[in-house]
Amino acid sequence: MENDEKIMTSEESLKIITDMIARTKTNVRQGSFHLLFWGWLILFCSLGEFLLMNYTHFKSPWNIWFLTIPGIFVSVGYGWSRGRKEHSHTYADVIYMMTWVGFAVVAVLMLIYLNRRSELIPPFILLAAGFPTFLSGFILKFRPLIIGGLTFWALSLAGFYAGPTLSQLTVPVAMLTGYLIPGYLLRKKDNHDAI
Repeated sequence: MENDEKIMTSEESLKIITDMIARTKTNVRQGSFHLLFWGWLILFCSLGEFLLMNYTHFKSPWNIWFLTIPGIFVSVGYGWSRGRKEHSHTYADVIYMMTWVGFAVVAVLMLIYLNRRSELIPPFILLAAGFPTFLSGFILKFRPLIIGGLTFWALSLAGFYAGPTLSQLTVPVAMLTGYLIPGYLLRKKDNHDAI
């Protein structure tokens, strides 16, 4: 029986490594889009709810969160179109994606469980969001995202003990430290790496 294994040349090995690096750069670019998109959307909704609740007579300030529904379609559509352009996905791609899908499921369940205790929603959502943010930092090997996940957890704790009014402000601060700053740094890193 003959050995059917082919020994790769150094050029073939280099091409495989180059292709893997190119795929990782695509992941970074896609990761920065989602961080910036959700960071700005959640920042807008959380500040909007805070302002409506505390400075107007609007009866349902939480309605502003319905803006996240079209946001889900934008995010899924972007991820789907980017995924179709890639012919292969690394194991890290799948872990990254499933981590965020798992967070989405946990967030929806948490909203259902806590619907009568709305003051607990911000600290518990931040608690849950810290995990995929922290893990994504490790998957992408990007320290600002790891720190962002840690700030989510710290702000979750602060929001839990701060009372309902101040608790609402932990979410916009978390969006700045956990999504927006790392998102812009990731985009900058991607643009720098592309040169």
